[in-house]
Amino acid sequence: MIDTSTDTGTDRTLEVPGARLHYEVRGQGPLVVLCGAPMDAAAFAPLAGLLAADHTVLTTDPRGINRSRLDDPGQDSTPQLRADDLSRLITHLDAGPAVVLGSSGGAVSALALAEARPEQVHTVVAHEPPLTEMLEDRDQLRAGTEDLIATYLAGDVMGAWKKFFAQANIALPEPVMEQMFGGERDPQQVADERRWFAHEMRATTHWQPDIAALGSATVRVVVGIGNDSAGQLCDRISRALASALGIEPTTFPGGHTGFVEEPDAFATRLREVLRES
Repeated sequence: MIDTSTDTGTDRTLEVPGARLHYEVRGQGPLVVLCGAPMDAAAFAPLAGLLAADHTVLTTDPRGINRSRLDDPGQDSTPQLRADDLSRLITHLDAGPAVVLGSSGGAVSALALAEARPEQVHTVVAHEPPLTEMLEDRDQLRAGTEDLIATYLAGDVMGAWKKFFAQANIALPEPVMEQMFGGERDPQQVADERRWFAHEMRATTHWQPDIAALGSATVRVVVGIGNDSAGQLCDRISRALASALGIEPTTFPGGHTGFVEEPDAFATRLREVLRES
């Protein structure tokens, strides 16, 4: 087992088929994995630091994002590939079975991991997974996703983001949109954004969980929803997923990225949820 007692999240790399994964480890104790897609390890750093007081906390850049480099930059990022990456990281640390908190596309990765390698996971907290195939209006949502991807790849970045937030039922004022996606932008952020639109969004939103497999596994599945996400697309999806699994959704502070907005409150709530297991 890797000694992480003095680790503060220093850079590490693991070679996996087709990629070199950047990952960080903090703390010591039972393993908690925090994962996003396309969100990278840096977004989880405040939450990871809080949980590291009594846990070993693993964060990673998903393949093709930021510091996790691909042999083939044109490779699509699927939930199955990302789940395999998480499995290899857990095996490398020799620290499972783990609690895996996945947010957005990372929640899809976490569910895929629970299906493929249930012995490595004892609890999955799937926070607002964008599983549009769970909804009755899936055909309309699928068409909308194809349209916004095409808009982005045609060069209309602002137009694509406006379509994205409209479909997600998230209202952002025009000045905020301009601040986030207009003018000069960080080149790495732009590269990660383009990869998400071109190679990740479609496979992530089209993935369908095996409800029977998740229901029969020994893994505890928690479906998380942000308190501020009411009425948004991922709120609808999360409620549909929880209903299919026969469980009640669990609320967390903040919105879709509540762990970024309110890491202290989010950590407190996560600890409460884990104590219930």
